[in-house]
Amino acid sequence: MSQDFDNNKANSKPDTESNTESNTKGMSNRLTNYGDANFSLFLRKAFIKGMGYTDDALSRPVIGIANTYSGYNACHGNVPGLVESVKRGVMLAGGLPVDFPTITLHESFAHPTSMYLRNLMALDTEEMIRAQPMDAVVLIGGCDKTVPAQLMAAASAGVPTVQVVTGPMLSGSHRGVRVGACTDCRRYWAAYRGEDIDENEINEVNDKLVPTVGTCSVMGTASTMACLAETLGIMLPNSASAPAVYADRLRIAEQSGAEAVRVAREGVTPDQILTPDAFENALRVLLALGGSTNALIHLTAMAGRLGIDIDLDAFDQMSRETPVLVDLKPSGEGYMEDLHRAGGLPTLLRELRPLLHLDAMTINGRTLGENIEAAVHLVDQQVVRPLSSPVYAQGGIAVLRGNLAPRGAIIKQSAASPELMTHRGRAVVFRSLEDLAERIDAPDLDVRADDVLVLQNIGPKGAPGMPEAGYIPIPKKLAAQGVKDMVRISDGRMSGTAAGTIVLHVSPESAEGGPLGLVRDGDTISLDVAANRLELEVEQATLEARRREAATPNGQGEPILGYRRLFMEQILQAEEGCDFRVCRPSPRCRVPSVKLTGNR
Repeated sequence: MSQDFDNNKANSKPDTESNTESNTKGMSNRLTNYGDANFSLFLRKAFIKGMGYTDDALSRPVIGIANTYSGYNACHGNVPGLVESVKRGVMLAGGLPVDFPTITLHESFAHPTSMYLRNLMALDTEEMIRAQPMDAVVLIGGCDKTVPAQLMAAASAGVPTVQVVTGPMLSGSHRGVRVGACTDCRRYWAAYRGEDIDENEINEVNDKLVPTVGTCSVMGTASTMACLAETLGIMLPNSASAPAVYADRLRIAEQSGAEAVRVAREGVTPDQILTPDAFENALRVLLALGGSTNALIHLTAMAGRLGIDIDLDAFDQMSRETPVLVDLKPSGEGYMEDLHRAGGLPTLLRELRPLLHLDAMTINGRTLGENIEAAVHLVDQQVVRPLSSPVYAQGGIAVLRGNLAPRGAIIKQSAASPELMTHRGRAVVFRSLEDLAERIDAPDLDVRADDVLVLQNIGPKGAPGMPEAGYIPIPKKLAAQGVKDMVRISDGRMSGTAAGTIVLHVSPESAEGGPLGLVRDGDTISLDVAANRLELEVEQATLEARRREAATPNGQGEPILGYRRLFMEQILQAEEGCDFRVCRPSPRCRVPSVKLTGNR
């Protein structure tokens, strides 16, 4: 019997393809340490047979399915159906599907912010993949931080992986106007703050903005990350845009389950797909999408898990060469279902062919170029513009540097006000989120429309967790006067669904002694996006005096314990992806670092 259990075939049928492949170990994979491997497998099979499995079932390649359903997460409301579809695909391909729970995150149901918990979800997912027997894993994510967390985990765990996303919600209608989360959430809330609509209407539109389950229906972080996962090749082609409630989404899940069995047998690990060329392709697509600024942080974290360095200056050069081609909110006008009807992401990839590494391998065993050629080509669609007629002439994101951001900052230039792209104004400073909440709507706030709003201490350590508070609201008294946009600067983030002339990810952050923390009311700040400059017009001697004053000890606070202590000790800055330092390969085990260049 020991021999039988050692080969994971006790009382099973004769060898088949599924249990003789050298790359699959099935239930004998990652055995619990009891000091006797045969006993470990014997005990494992005894317990799982309590759920009704036969030896035949247990002899097959095991495909784990990360189940991220939660009653708190409407973006993942369709996950139970996706799990069943993935299982069907796995079984049709001769594998054994086993779903398991992990942490799940929703933007509106994560205190203090989902970014604070992204790395915890990555650690949880990675360790569950490592701990449990699976020859491959299908990761089901959707809401903003879930897909980055899962792909960070996959990169570190090194187990064959197929990503699946929940898909976008459908758009809704409010008084005959098409609406969708969450660009229109912010638009209507701004109108309410500016007293353009009343309480009855804001309550009415609240019922219309999220008409179905699924992720935000615009090119926010969730949609951006879905498109980038497909570009990277870790997700099946044309699987990013199908709405959550479409039958297409279930068929994609089934096909992904079948694909997971194949990559398990062939031993296709994430590092074979997530290559430097794949990340460069993803950065190009991010720019052409007019995608979320958050995606740059997430791509940096994912690449860092594989020892791949992303250079902000090279990314900015790419931006100068890569126009925004996708006409979706917040940079354009449409919604994700429009992109799906226009042929999905392959329609954009076809336009970008001259700028892409077409020989990058993808999870279905074909190159990116082969997948583009195989996709349906819709000639008369209006959602993806040709290179000759872009939505915005340059990429959606520009990188800024200067004495206010020595290690960089970014701005979503495709969603900014053109008249504010070069601006010089007086700083109105808020020291914290609490200070902002207390004073932003005060009638006596000393603020003018041409001022620069500055929010300090909302970076990775300062908040903590780098919340999406960089979208500083227009002061109520100015909003009531019709002011729609101002230059706003912070060391935090903003939602990928937001728009405005907003400088984000200023590094080093205020809490790490960055110059942003030295800005005071009345200082002059100059922004020149075309020149990539962000400057604080204050004498260096004055700044040094402020720095010495800020460094004065003010006593010991409460001890920091648990996950927050781990977070505060390990969190990196925005330009390093806000990952934990211990999760990135050290230089001794790093693959050759890649500096992405815009010259092709």
